[in-house]
Amino acid sequence: MKIVVRILIVLAGLAILVSFFYAEEDWRGWHAWQKFKREWEAKGEKFDFASVIPPSVPDDQNFALTPIVFTSYGSMLTRDGKVIPRKDRDTNFVDRLKMSVAYNDDWPATNGNWQTAKMSDLKFWQNYYRALAAKTNEFPISSQPQTPAQDVLLALSKYDSTIEELRQASLLPYSRFPLEYGKANPADILLPHLSALKRCSQVLQLRAIAELQNGQSEKALDDVKLSLRLADSIHTEPILISQLVRVAFLHITLQPIYESLAEHKWSDTQLAELDSELSKLDFLADYELSMRGERALDIGTIEYLRHLRTSQRISDIFYSIRHNDYGITTGELVIFYFGPGGWHDQIELQICQLMQHYFSVANVDLQILSPTSVGDADARVNVENEHSTPFNFMERMLLPGLGAAAKNFAYAQSSTDLARVAIALERYHLARGEFPESLDALAPQFIPKIPHDIINGQPLHYRREANGQFVLYSVGWNETDDGGQIALTKDGSVDREKSNWVWQYPAK
Repeated sequence: MKIVVRILIVLAGLAILVSFFYAEEDWRGWHAWQKFKREWEAKGEKFDFASVIPPSVPDDQNFALTPIVFTSYGSMLTRDGKVIPRKDRDTNFVDRLKMSVAYNDDWPATNGNWQTAKMSDLKFWQNYYRALAAKTNEFPISSQPQTPAQDVLLALSKYDSTIEELRQASLLPYSRFPLEYGKANPADILLPHLSALKRCSQVLQLRAIAELQNGQSEKALDDVKLSLRLADSIHTEPILISQLVRVAFLHITLQPIYESLAEHKWSDTQLAELDSELSKLDFLADYELSMRGERALDIGTIEYLRHLRTSQRISDIFYSIRHNDYGITTGELVIFYFGPGGWHDQIELQICQLMQHYFSVANVDLQILSPTSVGDADARVNVENEHSTPFNFMERMLLPGLGAAAKNFAYAQSSTDLARVAIALERYHLARGEFPESLDALAPQFIPKIPHDIINGQPLHYRREANGQFVLYSVGWNETDDGGQIALTKDGSVDREKSNWVWQYPAK
């Protein structure tokens, strides 16, 4: 009996110690997290997801709610953003924006690559569509070959009515897709519209290139502007993947712009109109929005998992531990479910502290994004995650890739700036018959203000070549002036970390 009493006393003592431990850790985590939030909220920061949700817009002025655009997501989401359960989805629902330049999305080749000074080969596409006609009538062709541009335009004419309806929809002043921002788990927000819009942009790219080669410069300009409008239609979405898709839109749209400039296809009025459209893009502001959105999503995800811990039955918790539902190790799940609640506060705190370093890498007012600062932020994340702790397993799941994302935004803004200066150079060439000796000759007649290098705030590098062409470039991610040299990866694409970021035309 005495042994039993002693065991009970020991167990009671352990229970008291554990209770004190949990109480202390709960208070410590909560206090540290609240202190951090108060400090940054006093500086204007907001940490809740509601703070980054785009405001509502009038339904009758909303591009995203038009009948044509609705089809891009209407099989999964209602017009008020509710997810349609799989069992209730209409299997006959037609996505009218499901267009592609290739049969079954099986791309035979790219359309060229302005980043490596490669023009598109419409002869290849002509042969592709004519050979495809032996297998399917998916794309119309003429009985006899026309010019490559004419055959490409005929093949893509199947989308003419859809594109025109989309163009009319794009005239509306607002765009806000009805995403389910109030979802309990923000990581489950569906984004079905992104792939549809991107496919539209790819069709518009090839169509604009063919229109340029067919002497239809005004139609090409209209398609380029529509592609930019598609990118703009999601610019308020505070989700990193949405903003990275916008970056992809930009590089798709720059190809016909590049080819038109290389072959002097547009008038001064058309070029001025295009520069006006590009001047509206600010990828550093978009970067800040996406970082705040990612931070809010991370906090929301942790809060969702915290709620599951308190609402799930023990059997459900052990099921999650056995099956690793959340992509983290068994030990980490045990800690998450049975550790002090204050550790969740510590997780949120550390994620926000680390993300604050990524906020500082971009200066929107000065239009500079520092690769050195990005490297420092990446190094801090690596140091924090070098050894496993009860607090950093969520960091390893949620934070990787932010440095790469910053580079993508910097490259997008640099590409936009290079394109705008190239447009100004073409306007000068139209007026004077040659390119200028220096960029100083461009402002303010051909461009209001010459953009600087996004990497360091210094002037962009420019030189006129002996063959009458020019080389225009940023120092790029390595922050080194390599004379406008381009380094390639094994697959032939630009190595953005080792190259200068260059705009130049193929040798004649």
